This record gives sequence, C-alpha cells and structure tokens, in this order.
Amino acid sequence: MPLLMLMADVSADYGEAVKSDVFPPFDPTYYPSQLFWLAITFGALYFILSRMILPKLGANLERRSDAVADDLDEAARLNEQAEDAQKTLEKNLAEARAAARAKSLLAEQTVSEEIAIETQKVDRQIDEKLKTAETRITVVRSEAMDHVQSIATDTTKNIIAKLGFEVSEKEAVKAVEGAMDD
Repeated sequence: MPLLMLMADVSADYGEAVKSDVFPPFDPTYYPSQLFWLAITFGALYFILSRMILPKLGANLERRSDAVADDLDEAARLNEQAEDAQKTLEKNLAEARAAARAKSLLAEQTVSEEIAIETQKVDRQIDEKLKTAETRITVVRSEAMDHVQSIATDTTKNIIAKLGFEVSEKEAVKAVEGAMDD
C-alpha cells in the first residue's frame, strides 16, 4: 500500500505543477526541445534515406532501365534477323519455284517429244499392219471370188439338174461369168 500512496502523492504534485490552459505542443516553453528533436529526427531520416535507401532504389531502377534497354536492343536485333531470314526465305522460295517451273517445262517438252516419237513409231507400225492386212484381204478376196465362181457354177448345175435339164460344165461357167459381169 505504501506504493499506491506514493503514486497518488506524485500524481497530485505533478498535476498541480503541470496545469496549464495551453495544449502542450503549442506551448512556447516547449518550442526549443521540439525544434531540437525535429532537427534530429529529420536529420537521421535524411541520412538514412540519402545514404542507404535511395542509392539502393536508384541502383535498382538503373538496373531495370538497363535491362529494359538491353531487352529492347536484343528484340530489335532479333527482329532484323527475322526480317532478313524472311527475305532470304522468300528469295529461296522464288528461286525454287522458278527452278521447278523450268524443270516442269523441260519435262513437258521431253515427254511431248517422246510421245511424238512413240506416236510416229506406232503410226508406222499400224501403217505396215494395214498394208499387210490390205494385201491379205486382197488375196483372200481374190481367192474367195475364185471359190465363189466355182460355188456358183456348182450351184447353177445343181439347180438346173433339179429342174430336170442337163448342163455341161462349160455352159454353167459361161452363164455364171455372164451373170457376174453384169
């Protein structure tokens, strides 16, 4: 309990001595100490910011700025390389297309010439076969005509014999030849 009494006694003395109608921060008696601590606080804050924090932030911003500039330079260089590669690709494609067209035309001409040669060979072979066939047809026709005449003569003799008349071989041949000439 003596502790409580001591505290009550101190607070009573302090309350009476400190009683004032002015808000303490606005009391002119405290201005020098407030200005002193204000100068120390802002000095320490300035020292900490200028010597420790701001250099680190500046270095960080500089590094970022350099990295962005390097990335932009690299992107520009890669873009130029891509454009050069695109131009080279287009040039190579144009050359390949031209070469393909030339080869195609050459192949077309070669095939056309080969077809023309083969067509001529086949036409000659067909002409030879036609001549051979015409010769055989002529021979067969003449043989057939010879047979037709003998068949017609035999038929004529048989028909006349059935009618009851008799004809000699010479008379039948003359009658058939006369009928065939008409």
